[in-house]
Amino acid sequence: MKQQLLSILLNRQRSDNRAAHALPDRAEQLGINRRQFMQAAGASALVLAAGAESLAGEFPPKSGLQIAYSAITWGGNDAQAITDISSTGFKGIQLRANAFGPYRTKPSELKAMLDQHGLQLAMFSSGNVEIDPAKFQSTIDQHVAHASFVKALGGSAIQLTNSVRPKDRLPTTDELKRLATVMNEIGKQTADLGVQAVYHNHMHQLGETPAEVEVIVQAMNPKFIRLLLDIAHFQQGGGQPEKAVIQYKDIIHSLHLKDTMSPLPDRPGNAYKFVELGRGNVNVPAVFKALKTIKFNGWGIVELDGIPDPGRTALQCAQTNKEYITQTLKFPI
Repeated sequence: MKQQLLSILLNRQRSDNRAAHALPDRAEQLGINRRQFMQAAGASALVLAAGAESLAGEFPPKSGLQIAYSAITWGGNDAQAITDISSTGFKGIQLRANAFGPYRTKPSELKAMLDQHGLQLAMFSSGNVEIDPAKFQSTIDQHVAHASFVKALGGSAIQLTNSVRPKDRLPTTDELKRLATVMNEIGKQTADLGVQAVYHNHMHQLGETPAEVEVIVQAMNPKFIRLLLDIAHFQQGGGQPEKAVIQYKDIIHSLHLKDTMSPLPDRPGNAYKFVELGRGNVNVPAVFKALKTIKFNGWGIVELDGIPDPGRTALQCAQTNKEYITQTLKFPI
């Protein structure tokens, strides 16, 4: 009989923690030794704790890394991109400057579409940064206008690139620093709107190689401009993105997650193409490990500039990338 009463009291302790402190006294009233009750309660707590620990071990540890997907693969069909990306399970999206034209006077329509599909604007591709002094003000005005648009969409970051890399020579240190100077000013003005400006390293632009990226980053004012590290462009430019994550841990704002395949068997020289995660030369697991090491807290945006293989769709590519992240890397999206 005492054993049955003890079991009832222990079950009550588990279901109502607020009354737990009174249960030892109640046990004595029922003729159950206080010491016996406390020993049983302690064992029960250990069992419950062990069960909770075992359950927690079935899931990956919480990470500050959030996974989004870029609409670039859909070639400007943003409505379809939003539908497909949402259906795949991603919670964030990167849109491009092509969305600015049709929605600049009606951002609420685009915002409603994003909300309907449960997508947050993780990043907005704001486009080219000119280093020609004659284009200084027009360049700034363009990106500030984009920042206002992004704010209306509920976003908080714009991505800056450039298309001014010399065709017949390497860029000079002065050209690299001038890019940083213009971006600093853009970031200063977008910060007033609550929008962070980020620099995107890129092949065939200023900041192709790790050495060039270093010059630009050192000239960037981290109060106003931060780094979007594209791991495939950095790899193709001759770097190791997993090391760059550690090197630039204090200035990384976000990442582009994609892979690059090079050399290509059917193309000569240093030809390459961007491919789905896990198909190329980037050590993606090492990148994720490095992000965990620095306790990164921000967006990692899966990006695929175009469909790498004929006959596939942008949605199929997104599904392949998702499978790699969730099944190979065991990372939830």
